Amino acid sequence: MGQPLAKTGPEAAPLRIGIVGCGNIIAAYLATFPRLATVRLVAVADLDFARAEAVAAGQSGVRALSVDQLLADPEVDLVLNLTIPAAHAGIALRAIAAGKAVYGEKPLAATTDEARKVLEAAAAAGVVVGCAPDTVLGTGIQTARKAIDDGLIGAPISATATMVTPGHERWHPHPDFYYLPGGGPLLDMGPYYVSALVTLLGPVASVIGAASHTRGSRTIGTGPRAGETVPVSTDTHVTGVLVHESGALSTLVMSFDAVATQSANLEIHGESGSLIVPDPNHFDGDVKLRSLGGSDWEVLPVSAGYADSARGFGLHDLAGTPAGSEPRAGGQLAFHVLEVMESVLESAALGQAVKVASWCERPEAVPLTNVSR
Repeated sequence: MGQPLAKTGPEAAPLRIGIVGCGNIIAAYLATFPRLATVRLVAVADLDFARAEAVAAGQSGVRALSVDQLLADPEVDLVLNLTIPAAHAGIALRAIAAGKAVYGEKPLAATTDEARKVLEAAAAAGVVVGCAPDTVLGTGIQTARKAIDDGLIGAPISATATMVTPGHERWHPHPDFYYLPGGGPLLDMGPYYVSALVTLLGPVASVIGAASHTRGSRTIGTGPRAGETVPVSTDTHVTGVLVHESGALSTLVMSFDAVATQSANLEIHGESGSLIVPDPNHFDGDVKLRSLGGSDWEVLPVSAGYADSARGFGLHDLAGTPAGSEPRAGGQLAFHVLEVMESVLESAALGQAVKVASWCERPEAVPLTNVSR
């Protein structure tokens, strides 16, 4: 098995990463890794071995392996799981069984039942689980969090989170999975928004949801299948109210049906001020404050978070997490976020409020940090 993750700090050896899944998202990680002294890519694997070979050919010192070979490789400390959501749990469980830490793309697993098995296996094996999105570690969300923690808006009362698009079939050449059970706007984009809300306002105790869909099929707008229709078998407009343990109320609107919106992606309202928070799918952006009695919005200076961060900084954060501690973009947060989203959909189906059984610590704040190799 790979080396333990107990060493932290500048003197620690880089965390040796093996990637399973060489689809489109891998490019973002490959662009970030050269900036991080804490991690080193050593191997890649894909069911289509030619894709793994193509990635390895462009990366010095990186080997193309089969999935089985990578999971068994003693030179791999952590498996970065970039497979499709349906395969997340299976790959994670196999990596854990091999004694390796795991960091996955969102969601942690396709269902909370599968995700629970991953966390239980990791606890039994004594290995770390991390999970995207790591956008919450950037200066956008973290500057907003510091504003809340510093009392700039007083006691938080409510939040709104809005994501409106007419549908991914307009740009994605193979959008089928977005319109199947397990897809839809909430499970696709919700992890960014709900992770941000939990980071800003703390865990969620219960939810109320409603959902609908307006069309039975979608027409692909680009690529080799342009003009082909795909069936819709999941809700494509979801709204919900999240009751945070603190008493704050967050309202979600996630839509693949509507055309556009002028609403801010995230707004946080408190007794003495309101915040406009940048897009939680991005790492940075302006945080704006309007104080009670003020006449206009002011842009707050960047004051927290990993500066100039990008996809993959969650692995950097994990590499520096003390042994026995939960990473900020960790499995417990990812599990809670997944259960919140499942609970919203369950509430929509039942027509009644649903309690959220899981709980997670509000992740530790990130001080303003410049990371340079």
